[in-house]
Amino acid sequence: MDHGGHGMHMDLPPFTLGRGLSFSGGDPFFLIGCLVALVLYGWGVLRLRRRGDSWSPGRTVAFVTGVLTVALVMCTGLNDYGMVMFSVHMVQHMVLSMLSPILILLGAPVTLTLRALPAAERGRTGPRELLVKLLHSRYLRIITHPAFTLPLFIASLYGLYFSPIFDSLMQTRTGHIAMMVHFLLVGLLFFWPIMGVDPGPHRPGYVMRMLELFAGMPFHAFFGIAVMMASEPMLTTFEHPPASLGIDALGDQTAAGGIAWAFSEIPSVVVLVALLFQWYTSEQRQARRGDRAADRDGDAELVAYNAYLASLEARGRG
Repeated sequence: MDHGGHGMHMDLPPFTLGRGLSFSGGDPFFLIGCLVALVLYGWGVLRLRRRGDSWSPGRTVAFVTGVLTVALVMCTGLNDYGMVMFSVHMVQHMVLSMLSPILILLGAPVTLTLRALPAAERGRTGPRELLVKLLHSRYLRIITHPAFTLPLFIASLYGLYFSPIFDSLMQTRTGHIAMMVHFLLVGLLFFWPIMGVDPGPHRPGYVMRMLELFAGMPFHAFFGIAVMMASEPMLTTFEHPPASLGIDALGDQTAAGGIAWAFSEIPSVVVLVALLFQWYTSEQRQARRGDRAADRDGDAELVAYNAYLASLEARGRG
């Protein structure tokens, strides 16, 4: 028996972590997408190293880990169980929208692309020039502004699960893929200006980034609480789970709400640590630049300030 026209078998055995993490090929769209992303990133790193430029191993590890988290929830048994279990689907949603984007962005893929792509000849426009133009475009300024990203981030929860949209999308393979891609893209758009690793049109100060982060996280917690408190199944897709799973729809829904509530803390901690580290390193760089400038001009600014104090003292004596 199939589920929602996906060709997914309904007679899945009871969920275990081993069955969920077993490689099943999942959705070919995501499998191919993850492989392409890893190959392109690896090509960029190798291109830099061949010409003698360095690239942070930490960024590479972050990007690869981020892509692998996408593969983990979309190319294993988790994707199969996510079609019939609300709790497993919620794990997929949380990872794709709140964990994978952060790790991928810490890998600075846009910066790597700009450094790896060759500059076009004068008077011509190549891929690198098109990317730079896009980064400075009004369109990107709009879709990365908090006035756009925060409502979109919130609507991806409440607008999807508290309306018939979710059940409609789950009826077809295309709809399911579109929904999962949407989760990932919304996460990337929301966290891109907050992380501040790659160049972009919207780059507020560190304090504002933290405020943007904490403005969005409570809505995830509230959503999780609302799902946990629901007294009946919210979604037709998960209303009648296969008997072979041995689960109760309402109990599974309560577990899904708990996952959404608990997951809201994870990105907050990860991003906050990353922002504080960036802030610290930025201050250190500015201090080093100040020291080098002082060495070059003999600390002329301090000398001038001391002379000013001396002149004030002389006036006072006069």
